[in-house]
Amino acid sequence: MKAISTIAEGSPSEIAQRIQENVGAVLRGKPEVIQLAVTALLAKGHLLVEDVPGVGKTSLARALAISVGVDFRRIQFTSDLMPADVTGGSIYDARSGEFEFRPGPIFTDVLLADEINRTTPKTQSALLEAMEERQVSIEGVTHSIGEPFFVIATQNPEDFHGTYPLPESQLDRFLLCVEIGYPSAEVERELIRSRRGSDPLGDLGEVVSKAELLKAQEAVDTIRIDELLVDYVHEIVLATRSSELLSLGASIRGALGLERAARARALVQGRDHVLPDDIKELAVPVLSHRVRLANRVNSTDQRPDAARIMRDLLQDVVVPI
Repeated sequence: MKAISTIAEGSPSEIAQRIQENVGAVLRGKPEVIQLAVTALLAKGHLLVEDVPGVGKTSLARALAISVGVDFRRIQFTSDLMPADVTGGSIYDARSGEFEFRPGPIFTDVLLADEINRTTPKTQSALLEAMEERQVSIEGVTHSIGEPFFVIATQNPEDFHGTYPLPESQLDRFLLCVEIGYPSAEVERELIRSRRGSDPLGDLGEVVSKAELLKAQEAVDTIRIDELLVDYVHEIVLATRSSELLSLGASIRGALGLERAARARALVQGRDHVLPDDIKELAVPVLSHRVRLANRVNSTDQRPDAARIMRDLLQDVVVPI
């Protein structure tokens, strides 16, 4: 991750830097992952974190929520979770003789959908409308969700016992998909030496107010992107649709997401304009979970192969000078 220098205190880029540094106190040795998470947050997108248990997926989500000082709720997804457990529902009030809507945990600022692929597709679908339109429709009545609204979902690899693959419609609503991975040997040794039962999240505090977060999100709209770079985004998306190695290319939502994520990354790095590198660095985490491999005959996790194909496709798309 490139260091942010000569940025004004209180500016949107400085706000992003504060969040990154604070989360970095918990998720040690993973600055690239943290930058991607903050990029998704500022772009008003949602983040999917896929990895094996115990590498810090939940800690990343909790550290982000604590850092920005907003309402935070966590749903532990299990096989018996029902849609109403996510969205809420109408409860009969005997005193008034009427049904009263009781909002579920989805009505929050930051929602941690923990182990999202351990619940059924029916319950997973309870998130779709909220993630796309910031609202929930129940029994013909639409209930709005305020800003900010950020879903950070964790999932185990698909070949783990008791998991359900996320449908394409669900995957397409996540702006970015990242893996944390194991820390370096040096960082892991230091964690073993220093942790000793203490929870680093217990010492973590708010470093950005809700108003500052909203200010930084709005500032993403002011980041300039040259028309040649817009064409570059489009060419990358078209390459996924024409590749013989893919049976499903990136969606229009994916194209829009890549353009917005590039502007958010520029802001995070302290710039007022997008560079080709912003798009190149984000193409894999923004698009690889949205494509489907051709000739895939089983449900084994395709993400590593999809990421490899995306990297190869990027080599064939001309980068604007």
